[in-house]
Amino acid sequence: MDIEQKYQVNHYLVSALLNYVDNKEIAIPEIQRPFVWDGAKVRDLIDSLYQGYPIGYIVTWQNPDVKLKDGTTSTGKKILIDGQQRVTALTAAILGHTVKNTDYEDVRIKIAFNPKEEKFEVSNPAIEKDVTWIADIAPYLSGQQRLREIRDSYCELNPDMSEDLFEDILEGLKDIKKKEIGVIQLAGNLDIDAVTEIFIRINSQGMPLSQADFVMSKIAANETYGGNLLRKCIDHFSHLAVKPEFYGKLKENDTEFVNSEYFQPISWLRNENEDIYDPSYVDILRVAFTYKFSRGKMSDLVSLLSGRNFETRGFEQSIEENTYRELKAGVMDFINETNFKRFIMIVRSAGFCHTKLIRSQNVLNFGYILYLKLRSLKYAPEKIEKYVRRWIVMAFLTGRYSSSPESQFDYDIKQTDLRPFEEFLKDVENARLSDAFWDVELPQRLDTSVASSPVFNVFLASQCKMGVRGFLSTDITVKDLIEQRGDVHHIFPRQYLKDNGLSRGQYNQVANYTYVQSEINIKIGKKAPSDYLGYVENQQCKGGECKYGGITNISVLERNMEENCIPATTSTMSIADYQDFLSQRRSLIAKRLKEYYFSL
Repeated sequence: MDIEQKYQVNHYLVSALLNYVDNKEIAIPEIQRPFVWDGAKVRDLIDSLYQGYPIGYIVTWQNPDVKLKDGTTSTGKKILIDGQQRVTALTAAILGHTVKNTDYEDVRIKIAFNPKEEKFEVSNPAIEKDVTWIADIAPYLSGQQRLREIRDSYCELNPDMSEDLFEDILEGLKDIKKKEIGVIQLAGNLDIDAVTEIFIRINSQGMPLSQADFVMSKIAANETYGGNLLRKCIDHFSHLAVKPEFYGKLKENDTEFVNSEYFQPISWLRNENEDIYDPSYVDILRVAFTYKFSRGKMSDLVSLLSGRNFETRGFEQSIEENTYRELKAGVMDFINETNFKRFIMIVRSAGFCHTKLIRSQNVLNFGYILYLKLRSLKYAPEKIEKYVRRWIVMAFLTGRYSSSPESQFDYDIKQTDLRPFEEFLKDVENARLSDAFWDVELPQRLDTSVASSPVFNVFLASQCKMGVRGFLSTDITVKDLIEQRGDVHHIFPRQYLKDNGLSRGQYNQVANYTYVQSEINIKIGKKAPSDYLGYVENQQCKGGECKYGGITNISVLERNMEENCIPATTSTMSIADYQDFLSQRRSLIAKRLKEYYFSL
């Protein structure tokens, strides 16, 4: 059986490759991050070319030919999907182009050359003053300076250098542009999974290529439908969400974006320090796409951006145009200040007051998708809040997006189109949140020593929502302790359990954890629960000295232990009771979570 070859391998001269880039026959999209190579890597790349060493292949992907509205066909542009740093470095060193640094400032990376030693270096003030160096090779290699000019100037300052030898060496320098670079051109009819597989196989480090990176490359390369600015919007929003101080640099250094329709809608982030949900560019793409297109697989977005007609399997300009229009609308809804802040308020209203309680970005992503979707379907605000809160908590508790998240996104978003969401939610609750889930599965999932257990984190969120006070505290809440770096205390102290021969996996059980004030934790030390809790119950609450917190009333103590799901008999327990204590507390936590969920 003949298997079609999925790529072509060509070898281009450096000069030809740079010419193709200049003529936009090969599109170098503005990469998702600034130019990350330092000057030394650029220097090493140029030195490798000078020495005749290979510098690896670059990979392009031919955009499919698209059928235009007038019936003609537009030949797809080649998009550079691997080798962006190398090609950008070549344009910087040889053509003198600027690159954007981490502050998005346009800077020059000048590579200097010492003809006497045939050595390259990153130019600096000392080199610029040293007459043995040509401080910047770009003017010569780009044709702005003639060999004669450079020779006369250099040999005048370096009389020990032969003019003939100098010319030979500089001809060798110019031969850099005649060195070959391998270009692997992937066929335009390949789907995203095939392209990813090829990339992994040919990449020397075997690193997977993110489908989101494909999407960003395709968006950035399409100026016809404003993809270049849309890509910037996505990237800048994710950057500002983490670093609001970047706003000043952005306003100063990217005038094209500042003058675009996207700048004002993201400007509110300059004063925003909320970090419950800091979306990456991948998150923004995923939410905007899934919400607007009711599809969960990023590979579908790659196809749609190419104008793919899933029925005819051809490519049409109208589909491409509509995809950019709808994706833009989805991104604009995502970055909208009111939408974003209301979603965060919903997350916080469920008790998730700190990022340490959130261990799945995909749960938040689908939560935001659901918020935007229900809003577009004109659901009442109070219903949106209730449904989104419940969905987020359900997803955390059940690990709904912990495996194959794209497929689960795809299923869930399609269900919201097929029937009223309240019906879908009720079916999910009946299927996943049965009595067996609360009575058996949840206690079993709490049998773990993993401190970041999502179930235990939801329990902490429930305590924050309910205003529960810390263990043995009269006024300080669990929410206060989480936000102000309180201590996670072992109810059966860790050292006490270690001294009794228990292993790390046994004494670090999450069912043994609770939030407590540091000063109380220190006083407890390594005492058995029967010692410190027995003292609080039998002496501190009967007029004795306050050693462990400020509780002096037995009913207050009982309520505090009940709120923290600590068995009432813990005050009499010692090492022999530890396993029974864990079993009881797991059941109490699961019961509390059930009450919490159905109160949302």
